[in-house]
Order: sequence, then structure tokens, then C-alpha cells
Amino acid sequence: MKYTVDKKEQYVVFTPLEEKLDSSLSPKLKSELLTVHAEGYNNLIIDMSQVKYVDSSGLSALLVGNREFSRNGGIFIIATPHEHVIKLIKISMLDKVFNIVDSLEEAAEAIFIHEIDGKEEEDGEED
Repeated sequence: MKYTVDKKEQYVVFTPLEEKLDSSLSPKLKSELLTVHAEGYNNLIIDMSQVKYVDSSGLSALLVGNREFSRNGGIFIIATPHEHVIKLIKISMLDKVFNIVDSLEEAAEAIFIHEIDGKEEEDGEED
């Protein structure tokens, strides 16, 4: 599986450089997402701009990423998905589960808002 990883201070942008996320690639995608999380990053943006097709195993890999990054208060965002991918996510009723945005800028903004909200909650617990 070809991909790029761009590590920022608050998050990682993971970009699969594949047109299809199917059963041949989804185990590798799961593994890479878990590796990034194990490196200590809590927030991940998966840039889906290159991906034109996702099957059920690809969606399963995304769900694993979503669960892992959300577990400790982080956030998992799907950015720039193609229309066909969006349709499949909606048919699977996963649009209620995933954070989906139209651009990397929106995704970065969502992470910063998430981080601020998380810090405010922590501060509120100390009182």
C-alpha cells in the first residue's frame, strides 16, 4: 500500500495513494493507522482525495482507526472523500459515526476546536 504521512504538532495527515481501499489493502491500512496511534498521536486526518472506491473491508479499517483515535479523547477525521465513497458511507449509515469534512483546512480546524474543547473539560474537572 502506498501512502504518505505528514506529522504535524497536534495531528497526523495520513494520505492513502491508492484508488481502491478494498480487502487487499485494508489489513495494511489498519496496521498503519494503529502504528501512527501507537507513536503517541491522538488526532488523525485521513486524506481520502486519491481514493475513488472503498468496500466493506475498507470501511472496517476506517472504523478501527476511528475507534482507536477516539478512545483516549482524540479525533479521527475523514477529509476530501470522493462522492462515491460518501455514498457508500451513507448507505452503511456510518455518516453518523465518522467525522467527515470537505477539505484539509476544515479538518485541521476541527482538530483545533476539539483540542480546545478537551482542554476546557480538563480545566473544569479540576475545580
